[in-house]
Amino acid sequence: MNLEKVVFGFFVLMAATLNFGYVLGDISDPDLHNVYELYAAVVVNIIATILKFGDRTQIGAVHLATSLVASIQLIIAALVWVWANHVDPVEVTGAHMASVVSIAAGALLANIVSIILLVVETVSYRRR
Repeated sequence: MNLEKVVFGFFVLMAATLNFGYVLGDISDPDLHNVYELYAAVVVNIIATILKFGDRTQIGAVHLATSLVASIQLIIAALVWVWANHVDPVEVTGAHMASVVSIAAGALLANIVSIILLVVETVSYRRR
């Protein structure tokens, strides 16, 4: 068993599950979307992105691209939440939350593509 692949797979899957957990629920209800879960998704996605820098293959480049997309979108979602919570004179509204969750949902799509790539890579490795 390759420990590097285990750690890599762990962070890819953890990034996707945290992102999924954050997005799940009514898109405009701030009570259903925990800000700490969003921050955890950002941190784990950044760690997954860093782990993908070492791979020099073509599928590694696509892995990195999907991870960069997810990380950037989650950072933008966190910034929108911070703006809505601390800069906007109104408290976090349903419209603010809908924006944050929809941006995080885009990151979820990138994470799902990353998982699909991971599975394809694993299946093709077994065939060799």
